[in-house]
Amino acid sequence: MDSSKKYNVLSPTELHQWIEQGKAFYLIDTLVNSHFQKIHLPTARNACVFEVTFMDQLMAVIKEKDTDIVVYGSSSRSRDASTAAEKLEREGFAHVHVLEGGIEAWRSAGLLSEGEGVEEPDDPQTLLKLDDRLYRVDSDRSIIQWTGRNANTSHFGTVKIRNGELQAKHGVFTGIFDIDMNSIVNINLEGDDLQPVLIAHLKSDDFFLTKAFPTATIEINHAKPVKNPFLTVPNYEINATLELRGLKVDQDFFATVTRTPENGLAAEAHFDIDRTKWGVIYGSARFFEHLGMHVVFDLISFQIRVVAD
Repeated sequence: MDSSKKYNVLSPTELHQWIEQGKAFYLIDTLVNSHFQKIHLPTARNACVFEVTFMDQLMAVIKEKDTDIVVYGSSSRSRDASTAAEKLEREGFAHVHVLEGGIEAWRSAGLLSEGEGVEEPDDPQTLLKLDDRLYRVDSDRSIIQWTGRNANTSHFGTVKIRNGELQAKHGVFTGIFDIDMNSIVNINLEGDDLQPVLIAHLKSDDFFLTKAFPTATIEINHAKPVKNPFLTVPNYEINATLELRGLKVDQDFFATVTRTPENGLAAEAHFDIDRTKWGVIYGSARFFEHLGMHVVFDLISFQIRVVAD
């Protein structure tokens, strides 16, 4: 145990002995309430360490800071219980204990658990698992945010995804979705007389020539999970083809893919493109001289959020 930590570690056997002996202490389940309802240790109370009111929940129950408190979480891989113990110690609680290995170790020791789903498998909900199926893009909840820059400032806005679909099979997916280029808007100049000027410029032949090319497409050629596809990190490696102004160029990037509560998926990616590869050369010093105030950096940043049901 780290010498900087003051809390004690109890094995499942030691905690079970405390319960059997009728020792006076508070037993705190630190996981979300829905999991607590599914499975918890006998006599435990729930205070979710992920909630900002965690300490308020505990202080409403535990009045004496010199009493014994045992906190537990999911497993030895999860820092829920240790995080709770550290919070308690910072608040001046003197006798804090952590159940070693959490519920997983408790159950492995063959000790009694309570709850509505004791016999159900316990998914730790850390790695992405996609069902083999077709997902249709929800255009109302999907959006592309863009940022362009020059030496003096940056401009940012959005453009809408019109439609699309993703096909998942054995964890790999492909797909395609259309972008409505006439929906491009600027946000940072809202209320400024220059806002409509900038939008018109972006739609013109200097930039995206939306009159001739009203639709852009992103085709996902191949998307595969990384080795450990945790839900909160970029967990998919994607090769895609972006068609813009009638030109197709491959683009590799990473995306963070998660499941939605409706059993769909949400994907978010952040990457830069070199606009000149698609013939958008306005303001580029690689193609023009004596640009003066018309210099525009070649890279455009995209933040893409796709929600599919």
